[in-house]
Amino acid sequence: MPPVRKRNYDPEPPVRVPPYSVEAEAAILGAILLDAPRTFEYLASRRVDPAWFWVPGHRLVYEKAAELNNAGKPVDAVTVAEALEKAGDLEKAGGVPAIEKLTMGNLVLAHTEYYADILREKFLRRRIIETAEEAASRCYATEAEGDIATILGQSQERMLAITGEDENGRPDWNASLRTTFDRINALYKNESGLTGLSTGFKDLDRTIQGLRPSEMIVLAARPSMGKTSLAMNICTAVALGADCTGRPVTGGEPKGVAIFSCEMSTDALVTRMLCSMAGVPYFNIVRANKFGVSEEEKARQTRQLSKAASALMNAKFYVDDTGGLDISDLRARARRMKKRYDVQLVMIDYLQLLNCAAGASEGRQLETTKISAGIKAMAKELNVPVLVLSQLSRGVEQRDREAKPRLSDLRDSGSIEQDADVVMLLRRPCKYPGSAGSDQPNLAIVDVAKNRNGRVGEVKLTFIDELTQFTDATDEREEDPADL
Repeated sequence: MPPVRKRNYDPEPPVRVPPYSVEAEAAILGAILLDAPRTFEYLASRRVDPAWFWVPGHRLVYEKAAELNNAGKPVDAVTVAEALEKAGDLEKAGGVPAIEKLTMGNLVLAHTEYYADILREKFLRRRIIETAEEAASRCYATEAEGDIATILGQSQERMLAITGEDENGRPDWNASLRTTFDRINALYKNESGLTGLSTGFKDLDRTIQGLRPSEMIVLAARPSMGKTSLAMNICTAVALGADCTGRPVTGGEPKGVAIFSCEMSTDALVTRMLCSMAGVPYFNIVRANKFGVSEEEKARQTRQLSKAASALMNAKFYVDDTGGLDISDLRARARRMKKRYDVQLVMIDYLQLLNCAAGASEGRQLETTKISAGIKAMAKELNVPVLVLSQLSRGVEQRDREAKPRLSDLRDSGSIEQDADVVMLLRRPCKYPGSAGSDQPNLAIVDVAKNRNGRVGEVKLTFIDELTQFTDATDEREEDPADL
């Protein structure tokens, strides 16, 4: 009897679980159950879809929470569980204990956008796997023989469709072309020559053509040069439609301004604005009683301050002075201000005081890179100019007597220079004895060192230190044909 030959069988392939992250899914749901309005604001820019959740119970919780939030109803573990029970889906979601467990982790709301990116990546991986498996199945099928061109074409189409999963609502090329042509045509009819919001300074407007939507404008200087004062003067011109002296600016309709002050309190900013507009130095108010200022002078200053306060009452300022903001949190807050108040300018004071939890472990340089990229992305998302203040490194003062800053002096990361559309470097020659112009105590120079869509060059301003107020160096100037 011939020996029985053993047949070699290929082992069954191991069962592989599609990519997903139960931790990221649970973290997002926990954040929603703790603070739904803020969390959904964080998720708005990522266009999170229920399909991103792989765990069926998580998907049900997300859908019901979103439904409650859109209806303006409270969202928490109790309301979501009750809504799921009414729909007959509570057990499918794991029951009340599973929903309550979602809120028990160490949740950080500011990380929600980061978790959403993880979900999106896993979802796209699953879509690629599904598409590839479908193509493989069709290739193995006998009826598909000889129809390889069809299989290849359909597979390519489905793969390309995956890259557009997050491209909802994007205009087609023809629409973009028409919009751009209409904008250019309007510029021919625009006598002011501005393509954005006026800064309130004529010479500066002539150089940068105003603060344009979707642009990241960096104002950088060494400490005590007046960058916060200049930024606040610009914000005042936008919010009031007039400069600090009350003179109307081009396109002077008041517009909403969001201010994120990581360094100064709201009270300090308001004090600066009041004294600047009133023409009353803050030091005069503090020393009024100590140095025996007359009652008539006190009354005069009070009238000026009251007049300035009345004007500022009508200003559309929205100030957030929370310190140490995470860039994700800042973007969510700016998004809310845009939606609620239709702000047309965002000002950040200043970039180096922001944080980025997603990049904190990679060193300050890479963290600053992520912060800078986040600010640029926010400008594009909200379609408003973002004026962000930045510190310069000490290398400015160590290089030469002029202490003239360069783009390379931007502190912490070269990505700031790369991401910015406009970079303005502020200096005051009087701070550096022996430099050109150091004999002019009120001279300030704004060097437009980068302008992606316009000219560069120096603009001279007058700075009144005791009022923290900038004005044009000359009230009027002959029009240069090159400006037209």
